Amino acid sequence: MAEKENWFTMRIVVIGDGKVGYILTKLLAQEGHDVVVIDRNPLVLRDAQEKLDVAVLTGNGACAEVQREAGVPDSDLLIAATSSDEVNLLCSLIAHKLGCRHIVARVRNPEYDQQMSLLKADLGLSFTINPEKSAASEIFRLLQFPQFLKRDSFAGGRAEMVEIKLPKDSRFIGRRIDQISDMLKRRALICVVDRGGKIFIPSGQFTIFSEDKLTIMAATAELPDLIRRFGVPTKTVQKVMIVGGSRTAAYLAKQLLAARVEVTILERSYERCEELFELLPEATIINGDGTMQSLLLDEGVEEMDAVISLTGMDEENLLVSMFANYIGVPKTITKINRLEYTDVLSNIGVDTLVSPKLLTANEIVRYVRAVGESGQDSVETLYRIGEGKAEGLGFTVPQTGAFLGVPLERLPIRKGILLASIVRNQQVIIPRGSDCMMPSDAVIVVAGPEQTIARLTDIFTDNEGRAL
Repeated sequence: MAEKENWFTMRIVVIGDGKVGYILTKLLAQEGHDVVVIDRNPLVLRDAQEKLDVAVLTGNGACAEVQREAGVPDSDLLIAATSSDEVNLLCSLIAHKLGCRHIVARVRNPEYDQQMSLLKADLGLSFTINPEKSAASEIFRLLQFPQFLKRDSFAGGRAEMVEIKLPKDSRFIGRRIDQISDMLKRRALICVVDRGGKIFIPSGQFTIFSEDKLTIMAATAELPDLIRRFGVPTKTVQKVMIVGGSRTAAYLAKQLLAARVEVTILERSYERCEELFELLPEATIINGDGTMQSLLLDEGVEEMDAVISLTGMDEENLLVSMFANYIGVPKTITKINRLEYTDVLSNIGVDTLVSPKLLTANEIVRYVRAVGESGQDSVETLYRIGEGKAEGLGFTVPQTGAFLGVPLERLPIRKGILLASIVRNQQVIIPRGSDCMMPSDAVIVVAGPEQTIARLTDIFTDNEGRAL
């Protein structure tokens, strides 16, 4: 894949070339950064070097000499992404002592996660992320509106970008985007269409087909009405079955129980069941193999509003979700590690896919863009649409700029970029050509895969069509 057009380049050292490290390295290399990967295993490093064209170094990333050899003292960013929290924290401390400007660490242990506010300064950490906790929060948000395949928040939660699949009898099928906008009274904007894995940022003349997946921007308060207008069946989630008692399951169950949702967890390890029973006394904990249809049926899977598959095996998670879909469970969410087959899986009875590793990588990439172009107009939120084939980005409009107060129809916005929403004084505006950006507005931009947008001003071109 060709590298994206880029206006800023950072020297980045990634320690750990496991699944998270590999995904992260791939995304950063595609954005044109100078990446060095450190890992003990020369075989996985050779794979990264050949496929991603990045520099590699075999060694212990928690060793100061290895970090010096990788150029950490002169690097803009170090990312500690090994499978061990303790190693990641030690790597961070050493990088801090060596003078690395920014340090990011993956921290998974709930006990460490609770102490991050105390540890950050001493360890020199700029940013930490907990993949399981992020995945649980993502799943919980999806369960609040189970009709959505994906759901992302912007502007402090006041605006949402959601993905839906239209019913086959929807009144919007066969309509143009501009006609649908009029029918919705311009309270929402269709900003991306996924048609069989091909992504479109549609113009007003684009026609919607059956089986299209639509990514829609709207005010959060408008979501219930939006579901009704699109004719998507509604159902509140009151009973949830979680297969697999992982850390993600525990984080998710806590949020669900706090929201008064009934939770049943199936876990094959008796010792883990005892831990979950102590941690989640209000949940129903079942010791057994949740991939067995007989156990699922005995424990009332047919009565569930949602089934969440969170075992450590992709194959098991997919089988559970496909069976739940087959017997009519309204909502299924499947955790996956391997991302190669997501387009195929979405067409064979798998509802919503969640990847903790991809969530982690995406959040770190957002941070990289923000620090790489530090300033009041740098990216604040970033979500990938259609498995990374488009992006939704959130910005705060700066206090100065030649574009302020100028109608959008008169601004030189780059091809393949859509300004999807303006949030001003708590009000979400679906913009027309006559609208304009004002200081302190929160704006949401949708960009195609060929561009890297790090600042709000990156959406504009000069008179010759080049980025400003």
